[in-house]
Amino acid sequence: MGSIALRLGSFVIGIILARILAPEDFGVYAIALTVQAILMTVADLGLSADIIRSEDPMRLAPTIATLGLVSGGALALATLIWSGQIADAFGSPGASPAVAVLSVTLLLGGITVVPFGLLQRRFQQRELFFVFVADFVVSTAVTLVLIGAGFGVLALAIGRVSAQAVSTVLQFAFARVVPRLGLDRAVLRPVLAFGLPIAAANLLSWALLNADNVILARAVGATALGYYVLAFNMSNWPMSALSAVVRSISLPYFSRAGASSDAMPLVTSLAWALAIPAGGVLAVLSAPVIHFVYGDKWLPAAPVLAALGVYGALRVVFDVFAGYLYARGRSRPVLWIQLVWLVAIVLAVLAGVQMFGISGAGWAHVVVAVLVILPCYLLALTRAGAPVGAILRSCVWPSVGAAAAMAIAGLLRSLFDDLLTALLVAGSGALVTYAAVAGPWLFTRLRNARATRTAIAEPVTDQA
Repeated sequence: MGSIALRLGSFVIGIILARILAPEDFGVYAIALTVQAILMTVADLGLSADIIRSEDPMRLAPTIATLGLVSGGALALATLIWSGQIADAFGSPGASPAVAVLSVTLLLGGITVVPFGLLQRRFQQRELFFVFVADFVVSTAVTLVLIGAGFGVLALAIGRVSAQAVSTVLQFAFARVVPRLGLDRAVLRPVLAFGLPIAAANLLSWALLNADNVILARAVGATALGYYVLAFNMSNWPMSALSAVVRSISLPYFSRAGASSDAMPLVTSLAWALAIPAGGVLAVLSAPVIHFVYGDKWLPAAPVLAALGVYGALRVVFDVFAGYLYARGRSRPVLWIQLVWLVAIVLAVLAGVQMFGISGAGWAHVVVAVLVILPCYLLALTRAGAPVGAILRSCVWPSVGAAAAMAIAGLLRSLFDDLLTALLVAGSGALVTYAAVAGPWLFTRLRNARATRTAIAEPVTDQA
């Protein structure tokens, strides 16, 4: 609920900023934020995952803190020095000051590897929610004040740095740790061997999310790309919140549960039970949703959203699979899967857009996910000792409930010509149908998950 609330708040603030700032300012900041996002994916070298899964995290903590500080500091310094060249490479020299300011966040990200990992390890989601709320409030307040003072695009960058500084202090306070540096050669090599593939996989994941935009920009032009990007962003609304929840709990849960045969089917079925009805109904009602939110001029994006709604649901489950593999110390298979995914999606999008335009690009994601990535993950899970048969069986009932909800939504949608009426009636019908079919099963699974979490959670203790 915290993830959903914060994303809704960010969406509202985005609308406010869009009305205050000029489009070119937004574009400049977007480029600076893209640079920061790319570097942030590798800033912690995958080290927080090792803290979460380790049986003795405090033995690793000084070494990981040192590596995080060195990695984040080096990236921050390099970004600060070459901010002008980086902005030129992205075709926006005006982004240089914002890139330079945002470089500070790389240092702060490296510093907080240990406390962030400990908070996730202990399932301290309430504390993490307070951290995210403070981040959101500080960022919004500083940004709006500085925009009013005439700082322009720099207001966004300074607001982000201010928020992350507050977030850094709160993470250390809630995790009850103080910065402690050291370098234990006995753990250095295993930590890097596990973490570096994660950092590379995160970088590939970022490339994966943006490769289709590069292809479409050259193949179909700016207008069609705009429809596609809007559909992609809309498909991410429910899935990004669910993915944030999954990433927060899957790695610590699987690490604490060990080789329990029930852990993987339980988490996978819960993630699928929330993702598939959201993605499926969004796909069926793509046109009414777009009409309601953005208006009729954006309706060409509806066929793309129909495909990407299903794809988004699969991505949530893939996050669960990756969390399990990380918990078992198998970071390299995730890296290889991301590499295969990137190659496959480039080829599929190229073919899809040539044959069917932007809707073909959307369905290319679904085809690759089902025919290539799902089998790859199932093979990796089998080799890691996961009960693949039980996992697949656990997803049957939510799939049945989602299929019934999608059928009812499609039927009710066809009865109304007015798109807003169709959205309200069909959406309500789908919700009631899914609750009736899968609701009792879902509540039972949630009760089991809560009982298991209580049994395996690590108590919070003061650490020096």
